[in-house]
Amino acid sequence: MDSTPLTILCLASYEKGFDFLHEAKAQGCRVLLLTSESLRDRPWPRESVDEMFYMPDDHHRWNRDHVILAVSHLMKTVAIDRIVPLDDFDLETAAALREHLRIPGMGETTTRYFRDKLAMRARAADAGLPVPEFVQVLNRDRLSQFMKTVPPPWVLKPRSQAGAIGIKKIATDQELWQAADELGDQQSFYLLERYLPGEVFHVDSIWDNHQMLFAIASRYGAPPIDVSHGGGVFSSRTLPRDSAESKALVDLNEKVLQAFGLVRGVSHSEFIRSRENGQFHFLETAARVGGANLADMIDAACGINLWREWAKVEIAGGKKPYTPPQPRNENAGILVSLSKYQHPDTSQFNDPELVWRMSKDYHVGLIVHSPSPKRVEELLTQYAQRIAQDYMAVAPAADRASH
Repeated sequence: MDSTPLTILCLASYEKGFDFLHEAKAQGCRVLLLTSESLRDRPWPRESVDEMFYMPDDHHRWNRDHVILAVSHLMKTVAIDRIVPLDDFDLETAAALREHLRIPGMGETTTRYFRDKLAMRARAADAGLPVPEFVQVLNRDRLSQFMKTVPPPWVLKPRSQAGAIGIKKIATDQELWQAADELGDQQSFYLLERYLPGEVFHVDSIWDNHQMLFAIASRYGAPPIDVSHGGGVFSSRTLPRDSAESKALVDLNEKVLQAFGLVRGVSHSEFIRSRENGQFHFLETAARVGGANLADMIDAACGINLWREWAKVEIAGGKKPYTPPQPRNENAGILVSLSKYQHPDTSQFNDPELVWRMSKDYHVGLIVHSPSPKRVEELLTQYAQRIAQDYMAVAPAADRASH
């Protein structure tokens, strides 16, 4: 039996995934990290990384052809067993590398379903799953028909950005035509969909061999698009696992990701419950750990660190058995906001349920944990009011990722 340690190349155009790196190293892997040149001096967990490499970047964007050439050159002397993208923006680069170097893992076709919002919509609709009505921003007749049959407002979305980046609400036909003209030759990279008012939820899950082994449903406070465009405090809280809405969301998440062909890894999927009819609709998914420190909230609620479990799944690679830890059945919630202070003093928050404080310039973030979902809700409500009053700053909505 081959006892040679696996070599894992992690791609991180943004600064994240520290727990993945720690776990991969703890599992005995040789860990390589390819990151942006602009992040060279950031506090990476270098004790868990055997070698670091840097790509020239333009606001964290890499030239994909150059990445393929660089990693191919590395492969002359290093046998890479796994390629893992630690950020949403690295998924397509990782898929292209796997295809080119014939390394196991998600290829470019399947990756489309986890990066391209138009591909997500079309595949989910083909599978008979509920999605908001949508159309590609391209054919004028189809756009006109869409606007005649689907009442405004609509949402104009870039197909391959992350989160709420670049999303705009459109109120009239004239506004849409003007936006399309401004996009010019880039308009085929956008879709238009019905704006559904309602509560937004997310399901975070672990998969291996096409099976969902763990999933937890949570509800955002204000929808992320509203926070991104209107400001406010971002929040989320886990749902009681035995609630009807939790069970419905986990079931829908499983159907979505089975349809998308996820083999192994982790996922972060978002759904909206229509205020109009109470039905859950699929919004989007990603083959990665959720952002905004949601993994820390989930860890506080059930004792499962999604970054570390993702590393274990990747290392097992379908060749060895993998079983996630038995989750605790508790509750947690998170609040994050931009702060007007570089180093905000959050000592006023001192309840025993507080288990995590964000340490990031010009940000304030807190996680609370309790066996009682009602207590979590009470604390989040109180803390959100105090953060908005004492700390919150508002920045313009981003058209592209900046950090």
